[in-house]
Amino acid sequence: MTRCWELCVLLALVPTSALSQSAKQNSDLIISGGTLVTMDARRAVIEDGGIAVVGDSIAAVGTRSEVEANYQARHTIRAQGKLVLPGFVNGHTHVPMTLFRGLHDDVTLEDWLTKYIFPAEAKNVDENFVRWGTRLAAAEQIRSGVTTFADMYYFEDALAEETKAAGLRGVLGETWIDFPAPDNKTSTARSDYTERFLKRWRGDRLIHAAVAPHSIYACKRKTLEDAATLARKYHAPILIHLAEMKKEWDDSEKENGATPVEYLDKLGVLGKDVVAAHCIFIAEQDQRILATRSVGCVHNPSSNMMLASGVSPVAAMRSLGIGVGLGTDGPAGSNNDLDLMEEMDLAAKLAKITKMDPRALNAQAVVEMATIDGARALHMENEIGSIEKGKKADLILIGLDRPNAVPMYDIYAQLAYALKASDVATVLIAGQVVMRDHQLLTVDEDRAIAKAKEYQEKISRSLGLAR
Repeated sequence: MTRCWELCVLLALVPTSALSQSAKQNSDLIISGGTLVTMDARRAVIEDGGIAVVGDSIAAVGTRSEVEANYQARHTIRAQGKLVLPGFVNGHTHVPMTLFRGLHDDVTLEDWLTKYIFPAEAKNVDENFVRWGTRLAAAEQIRSGVTTFADMYYFEDALAEETKAAGLRGVLGETWIDFPAPDNKTSTARSDYTERFLKRWRGDRLIHAAVAPHSIYACKRKTLEDAATLARKYHAPILIHLAEMKKEWDDSEKENGATPVEYLDKLGVLGKDVVAAHCIFIAEQDQRILATRSVGCVHNPSSNMMLASGVSPVAAMRSLGIGVGLGTDGPAGSNNDLDLMEEMDLAAKLAKITKMDPRALNAQAVVEMATIDGARALHMENEIGSIEKGKKADLILIGLDRPNAVPMYDIYAQLAYALKASDVATVLIAGQVVMRDHQLLTVDEDRAIAKAKEYQEKISRSLGLAR
């Protein structure tokens, strides 16, 4: 009895604030305030929200008062006056090609590839090229709110090192193509390199190593089958360009007696581990195959328009339950930037004008494609794409203090049609702040820009374009 009385006296002497502090759970970071656009299953929007981050993951989501009542943190980010979203997902690109930005535009895809890009790559692409192009692209993507991207290129192991150094999350595919590539001149060298790449990055928290057979028009049947076999041996994603131009469709019908989608399905390539870029020339039966096989698709509106390739039937694919994300494509020829917010705007407007219906693809749909559906397209929706407890802390804060940002009557419309990449203020990936108040923290941006200018001179000389 005496001990109980003594304990009660001692507790009475302890300040209430101290008791409440000791009852709180520890976290590494709290995002306090702001409007949370969660992109969860209910598409909940939380005014004056709060997020607690522990390690690389989200520990709690709610109102600011709820989170701060239950968590204490070493660091706090004040988000008042900002939108807080899951990081954007760039589902298809070739990031080292930033160093070819503007090299040659306004030509067909076939001419662009065969007459300009393939020769330029043969003369210029080496490991250093890939490293500097990736650093430049990392700065551009982080500034535009991209936290995860899918890439297909060469020297992908070096690209993975630079991606991780920048703190970005990447699904990175080593390209397989049926002619000598800059990094591997034979099929044996290519296969050995890719297997080492898959082994090295298996289980990494940021890097998802993948196999990337370029396309059915650049890969023979055996190449496609071998790529898929190797990927599945290591449970790795498969990235591929699919049905991206009319010639691909026509040639496949003639040579394979099947559409590009049907051909890949017959080969056993399609599956829930496949991410297919473009998906323009796909008939109704193709769409059903993609849905049945749980293939993720990535819509690239800027690229498809710039090359006059065609228009992907996005609304129809979404109605079948296909995960359709957004991509910028490579920043050269097919699209000269890595701005996913621009892709949201263009995706909606392209669908509207194509269908002559302003309701064809609305603002909320394209924001979904940039976030949770982009994650679905990469088969990563359990890890990223929405602000939910247990998911990775990949978060962006978008400012609302510029003329283009106000007034705001509808959040999704504001994101799709009014806000710009330059409005992204702060970016976190896996709980790490990689940009704070527009200041990049993980990339030496000035050096990357200076190096890009050096490469401009080198590439111009190699192609006889020097002034």
